[in-house]
Amino acid sequence: MMCITEMTVSALKMALEQRELSARETAAAYLARIRKQEPAIGAYLSVTGDAALKQADQTDRRRKDGAYLPPLAGVPFGLKDNICTKGIRTTCASRLLEAYVPPYSADTAEKLEREGAVLLGKLNMDEFAMGSTTENSSFHPTRNPLDTGRVPGGSSGGSAAAVAAREAAFTLGSDTGGSIRQPAAFCGVVGMKPTYGTVSRYGLVAFASSLDQIGPLTRDIADSALVMNAIAGKDQRDATSLERRIPDYAARLEEGVRGTRIALPREYFGKGLDPRVRQAVEAAARRLEQQGAHLIEASMPSLESALPAYYILSSAEASSNLARFDGVKYGFRADGGDNLADLYKRTRSEGFGREVKRRILLGSFVLSAGYYDAYYKKALQVRTLVARDFERLFEGCDAILSPVTPTTAYPLGSQTADPLAMYLGDLYTVPANIAGLPALSLPCGKDTVGMPVGVQLIGPAFSEPELYRIGRALEKEETAVC
Repeated sequence: MMCITEMTVSALKMALEQRELSARETAAAYLARIRKQEPAIGAYLSVTGDAALKQADQTDRRRKDGAYLPPLAGVPFGLKDNICTKGIRTTCASRLLEAYVPPYSADTAEKLEREGAVLLGKLNMDEFAMGSTTENSSFHPTRNPLDTGRVPGGSSGGSAAAVAAREAAFTLGSDTGGSIRQPAAFCGVVGMKPTYGTVSRYGLVAFASSLDQIGPLTRDIADSALVMNAIAGKDQRDATSLERRIPDYAARLEEGVRGTRIALPREYFGKGLDPRVRQAVEAAARRLEQQGAHLIEASMPSLESALPAYYILSSAEASSNLARFDGVKYGFRADGGDNLADLYKRTRSEGFGREVKRRILLGSFVLSAGYYDAYYKKALQVRTLVARDFERLFEGCDAILSPVTPTTAYPLGSQTADPLAMYLGDLYTVPANIAGLPALSLPCGKDTVGMPVGVQLIGPAFSEPELYRIGRALEKEETAVC
């Protein structure tokens, strides 16, 4: 039998259902893998080993008793550490929340618990999800399992690294401007950012509320669809959660792409794109064309303004959302202080890292009197233009194909002194967040040193099944090429 930690979610599901594996031996195999790999990778902030084995034993007993068990019962997973878990530390990789234990769980955590999936622990990230390398964690950096001298991406770097290192069968991350898709591309795994409102944000510690969305990171497309089946759906506790019939995301995977219209906007293939990334992404497009898809040249002029608009909007929302972390009710509180204002100043100065402070300052600036119209209002107008450009383009195509990132994973420390260079890495991912659209990242080749290249598929709102269908067609071709 294949090594347990090398099995996909789909394979584990089948083996557990047929009692070829027990949930306990599956969880134990992953916990052993974590103990072996973590010194080199650093994907986890907390490992819940005892609780995982206890939960696995409960699943085994229920299966033995003949009870109905959902598809993910007994499958081990990890959660990004900005997704609240009742009774389990949730730090957002920040000293400010180092000892915080939530009294409630996020909707997604509750759904997976009801599914019987086995939680292995909480995963490292850039502090408060602000960053693209997982070097901004207050505790330790995460390393790319494919080359430990390189970054895994971010902010969901721990989530992507855990899947790539076989330290979890699947994980959940959050995506505000590419934080699922970029680390998925860097680590050679599959990452899905769902349509805004498809997955509840209840219990997700907010970075930018109008942009944040939780989604899965997995080994392959079929696994991603299985996890989406478990976590999607209306939640009354989240006002932005949408009331819609949830499809079977795995139902159309094998339908192929014949007749599918796929646009390649020229703005996604312009200056700054590494030639090796361009070559791999264009080769992926040609493979889809060989299967019967129609490739369409297109243009989206507003994309050139999407990145600055994103950083204005996200920083403005972050400055508002993070105002609650003041050292009064919970979290870190600085010593000393002569008055309340001094307590706020000391706590936030000592508790937040440099990148979080940078974005709070930017957000406060663009919302301040005299600058609101020039920056924040203008960014909202650009957001509308981006959404309209997508709507116009989707009148003549079914999906958009693009790179995920301008480069492959780069060395640790190479961009920490240049925040602007790091921000430019979000160039291809932020438009989908601005427009609230679903976007899928999957591997499409490797560069000259063997690091994976990611291709991105963007579709109209609620087109996740179509993106999975196109992604699966490409995945099959990629497997054949390898």
